[in-house]
Amino acid sequence: MAKILAVLYPDPVGGYPPDYARDEIPTISGYPGGQTAPTPQAVDFTPGHLLGCVSGELGLRRFLEDRGHTLVVTSDKEGADSTLDRELPDTDVVVSQPFWPAYLTTERIAAAPRLRLAITAGIGSDHVDLPSAIAHGMTVAEVTFSNSISVSEHAVMQILTLVHNYMPAHEWVTAKKGWNIADSVSRAYDLEGMDVGVLGSGRIGQAVLRRLKPFDVRLHYYDMRRLAREVEEELELTWHPDARSLASSVDVLSIHTPLHPLTLNLFDDDLIGAMRRGSYIVNTARALIVDRDAVVRALDSGRLAGYAGDVWYPQPPPPDHPWRTMPHEAMTPHVSGSTLSAQARYAAGTREILECWLDGRPIRPEYLIVEGGALAGTGASSYTVA
Repeated sequence: MAKILAVLYPDPVGGYPPDYARDEIPTISGYPGGQTAPTPQAVDFTPGHLLGCVSGELGLRRFLEDRGHTLVVTSDKEGADSTLDRELPDTDVVVSQPFWPAYLTTERIAAAPRLRLAITAGIGSDHVDLPSAIAHGMTVAEVTFSNSISVSEHAVMQILTLVHNYMPAHEWVTAKKGWNIADSVSRAYDLEGMDVGVLGSGRIGQAVLRRLKPFDVRLHYYDMRRLAREVEEELELTWHPDARSLASSVDVLSIHTPLHPLTLNLFDDDLIGAMRRGSYIVNTARALIVDRDAVVRALDSGRLAGYAGDVWYPQPPPPDHPWRTMPHEAMTPHVSGSTLSAQARYAAGTREILECWLDGRPIRPEYLIVEGGALAGTGASSYTVA
């Protein structure tokens, strides 16, 4: 029998279960390109309910315990005596989320001799030290495409929020109880007619480009793997040969590339300095793709007109993280890929992966990053543009 350790984010402050705004969510059976949505043998949850928190348990408890397995669920993942560290030595499977990552470091993997499977309930497994996972003979899997559209919608929302100066205007009528129209519109613009760029044209990047096309903007992108000519023509895209060319040519830049050595701190003082004065950056990919303090300096100096993001480092960030207080920001916690709609898909995908692994059946290739200690490649969104 296996022990599964799920590290999930804490319950709502007001208690679980919450009151839901809607009685149901749309059923999504497939994704652009033909990949089907997760297809577990069954689910023990109601789609549209809060599944990603501790009490939600990703809907896994009945399924696992009916088969005789042990499920431990916690949000306690940091510190010398965390529940994660105490439970790891005899754990077979760790389930985590990018929004509340269980950082599986070299040391933690070494301390878990039975650990054979790490599942990301969502997309993006850079919280797993992949070289150590390979050396340990582990499988690393994620629920590819489960929340890609969720993130793309969030990115478009944050672009509009920045350009239209939504946050300060909202603050005037709520926190300040005012009606200061001049103050609210003094930094507000239309997106129409702007140059908008996407760094990384994988699943999320392409979805952002398609959603921005109706706004009558000029669309640009950079990716090491250029899109097919018919896609470029359909969306009227301008391809750039490198990130610097892209960054210097646009008014708005949305980041959708994975974190790897070539993108670590890519947006430093130099690259941000090459951008047009008054540009905007939206980052729903990974925080370490930008230099934390360079962003603050650019906002203070006016080089950037705004920065919005959904990703931080570490997660959660400390209370004194400068992005909490920098000017002209529209930051959110890492929520873009954890809508209730997305949770239904990544919870189902997590169960599908567990069913396959526990039954000794192959996990579908698009979910695999590392398989039995070997880099799988097909679904490795931490290494390719996802």
